[in-house]
Amino acid sequence: MQPLVRRVRRPIPPGDASRLGSGPALAPRRPPLTLSLQFADPADRVLLPRHKVARWIRAALEAPGEITVRIVGAEEGQSLNREYRAKDYATNVLTFDYSHEPVVSADLVLCAPVLQRESRELNIPLAAHYAHMLVHGTLHAQGYDHEVDDEARAMEARETELMRALGFEDPYAR
Repeated sequence: MQPLVRRVRRPIPPGDASRLGSGPALAPRRPPLTLSLQFADPADRVLLPRHKVARWIRAALEAPGEITVRIVGAEEGQSLNREYRAKDYATNVLTFDYSHEPVVSADLVLCAPVLQRESRELNIPLAAHYAHMLVHGTLHAQGYDHEVDDEARAMEARETELMRALGFEDPYAR
């Protein structure tokens, strides 16, 4: 499968606390991340500055990563979901994982209108929902799944642990 978007690499060094934050879940020994961040609508940049997106992804990375994040509108989200999953609607996050090791290589596509609607319906801050979907997508990019009950419980537990370490509430406690 071809990557969805052109990758523009700009490495973020591990442990750069001045740019990525600090704390137990974000120890200086986190794997390095090469991140490309793209926006279909520039208005989404305000809520999702590069340093926050990188911090949320790096919290979930278990190996070095090369990840492209693209924030899309409903039409592009629906088109991608239809083409790659045969589902004719826009979904919150799509993960296209290309390799799990030695480097995690993936594209994460988040649909802004879907996340905005879901955050309103769930009565949670939009930034918290974006953080959760980036953590969720990054875990998928490393082989985590939630198709069977045992895997779903393990993935949700990991997401809860990471979200709490990032200062957010348990996304499954609603």
